[in-house]
Amino acid sequence: MSINYRPAVHFNHVAFSYGETPILTGITGSFPEGKITTLVGPSGAGKTTLLKLCNGLLSPQSGEVYIKDKPIEDYEPVDLRQLVGIALQSAPMVGGTVYKNLSLPLELQGKSLSKAQAKELLHDVGLEEELLDRKVKDLSGGQRQKVSIARTLVNKPAVLLLDEITSSLDRTSLKEIEELIVKINKKYGTTIIWITHNLQQAREIGDFTWVMMNGEVVETGESSLLNDPANDKVRQFVMGEAQ
Repeated sequence: MSINYRPAVHFNHVAFSYGETPILTGITGSFPEGKITTLVGPSGAGKTTLLKLCNGLLSPQSGEVYIKDKPIEDYEPVDLRQLVGIALQSAPMVGGTVYKNLSLPLELQGKSLSKAQAKELLHDVGLEEELLDRKVKDLSGGQRQKVSIARTLVNKPAVLLLDEITSSLDRTSLKEIEELIVKINKKYGTTIIWITHNLQQAREIGDFTWVMMNGEVVETGESSLLNDPANDKVRQFVMGEAQ
């Protein structure tokens, strides 16, 4: 994929295995700064492993990962987590209130989050400030996901990793999260890397798309590639998902 954008994240011949089982083989490519790139492909393709390599949750067995032109291993772990945030499908929360959850990233740095800052975060993700003192166990699935994203935004990450964050949501909540991610991308210039099984979502939300199969990137380009893939395997995958 030829992209005339500065890479926010770049993979150079990256390989990763669990024991003797290869998960990723020879991944090379860039995620453009300030753009939304969607990752699609069948289960077991290596998408989540690739995402974890983007923020140091995993380290490659060979090859290099660069964040903003700097080798990922040159970052201190705390600095890397602030630069590259992640939100997961399960939207894991600590027990207690919404405010407690939003405060957690700064507490881990020995800092504090003011109520005013917390309310602004809720506003950014489309939640009422009255929710600040509500127990997270009393939130809906869509509200939990928005709080999870707001918590990630506390550190103002340059890159935001998303792993199937809408797969368990109803249609209304799904659309709200999609609109939220686009808003974050446009408002803050945040680079988004988004794993999704929803090809319509990948087409509509993504600027670019990587299609992964069996630990390899088999086709990349503008997200419109999903309308007419050049690769036969990708075409079969897209047709199968549409049925």
